[in-house]
Formats: sequence, C-alpha cells, structure tokens
Amino acid sequence: MPEDLGSTVPRRQLGRALRELRTEARMTLDGVAEALQCSRQKVWRIETGLCAVRGLDVRAMCELYAATPELAGALVALAGETRAKGWWHSYGDTVPDWFELYVGLESAAGRLREHDDALVPGLLQTRGYATAVCQHRPGLTEDERERLVEVRLQRQALLRRRLPPPPRFDVMLSEAVLLRVVGSPATMAEQLRHLVEVSRLPHVSIRVLPLAAGLHYGAVAGAFVVLDFPLGNRVEPEPSVVYSESLTGALYLDRKEELAAYEGVWASLDSLALDQEQSRHLIRKILEEVHRG
Repeated sequence: MPEDLGSTVPRRQLGRALRELRTEARMTLDGVAEALQCSRQKVWRIETGLCAVRGLDVRAMCELYAATPELAGALVALAGETRAKGWWHSYGDTVPDWFELYVGLESAAGRLREHDDALVPGLLQTRGYATAVCQHRPGLTEDERERLVEVRLQRQALLRRRLPPPPRFDVMLSEAVLLRVVGSPATMAEQLRHLVEVSRLPHVSIRVLPLAAGLHYGAVAGAFVVLDFPLGNRVEPEPSVVYSESLTGALYLDRKEELAAYEGVWASLDSLALDQEQSRHLIRKILEEVHRG
C-alpha cells in the first residue's frame, strides 16, 4: 500500500539534498531566507522534511546554490512526490508536524529498534493503556484525547500488514515499565497479556532489562527508536535515523557519530537484557502478581 507510506521519505531525501547543496554553497539559513525573500523557518522546514515542497521553491534554491540543470530537474521532480498524503493526515492537528514525520518514517522502515524505560511503546499499547497515558496530556479536550488514542491504535496496523511486509520490531523494556500500574490493575493486566501475545509474532521481539542489571547505558540515553530502512529500488538504502521524543517536540538524529553512539547503547542493552523466553516468563510472573493484588 504505497499510499500509506505518504510523502515522508521523498521529503526527507529532498531536504537532505538541498541542505547538502546549501552547505557546499557556504550559505546560512538566514542568508538563503534573505535571498529568497522568505522566512528562515520555511527553509529549515524544507530541509528537515517537515512539509510538502513546491517545485518553484526547489528551482529557486537550486539556482541560488548553482546546482547543475540535471540535478535541479531531478529535485524538482522529487518535490512533486512530497505532496502524497499518508493515512495520518486525516487526523489533522491531532498529529503535530514533528510527530507526523516520525509516523511516515515508521511506516517506511524495514526495522524498528525501540528502548523505553518509562512506558510501553505506542505500537504495543492496548486501548485501555493508551487511554490512561493520554489522560495525563494537559490542555486537551476529551475528543482530542480520543483522537490521539485512535492515531496510536491505527499505527499498530503496520505490525500485522501484509504488503509491504511488516517491519522487524525489536523492543527493549525496563522491568520498571511492567511494574508501573498505568490506569487500573485490570488495564495493566490486559496490557501485560497483550505483550505476551504480540511477542509471539515472528517479526517482533520483546526483551526485558531486569532491575537487577542496575544503572545501565539505556537509563542514561532514555527512550529512543532506531529506524533502519529497506533498500527497495534504490542503489543505497535511506540512511538510518534515531528518534527521541520529548513533551513538546522530538530529535531526529542521522549523523554518523550520533548513530554510532546509539548503536553502542543498543549493544549494551542487548548484552544485559533477558532473552525472549525469559522475558515472556517475567511478564507472566508480574501478570500473576497483578491478579493476586
């Protein structure tokens, strides 16, 4: 379902190409904005892949950067692909710009590696758990909270889709995530059962970092997702990216040194986490304790 992937990857490819051209031309964002008589924010949004791009703007940038006619033509054509819409666009302002980019990247990824030490990842949350999490979002109406939950549940369809094949999803969870009661004990019991069920999918791995492991590299790094992309029809795959979310925005890290740092964190987590069967056993044990409680 190519239409479900939206325009995220072409927007990111175009933005990266324009950023490289600007760097080679030794121009700043402010300098480009002044030359093109637009805002610095607009240039930044184009380079970071946060918006659809007009061919007219791309052509003006290419002229400013003295790009070859062949490259300019290719980038203008790529701009046409940045207007495709993914399913998440139907939720409007419920999905902020910075998260809209992530949803598109998530849909296009061939592998997702997620670490969380506070909450069950969105792709694995039950409706009850997701609802309880969204109750803590300040300043939202009940309708807005419900739409947030629906977006979260809709995202989960990628784990069970047929075409393109679902991504490999490797999860590292702190034991504290399993012990923290979100919502009610009944909500938490349902969530734990769901984790056991989903962990049996052939492309999903859920592993637990026991509290006995002590302070580890992942606790310092915090929650993050590493997204790797399939080769597809390209000569080289889309570069991997690390996503790290905060309350009001997110970081998208794709420099070699940044990726290397998070690969180091992942290797450390891999060495400390229980294996898949041990993790399922621990989840079941905690589930029994929730029932007894």
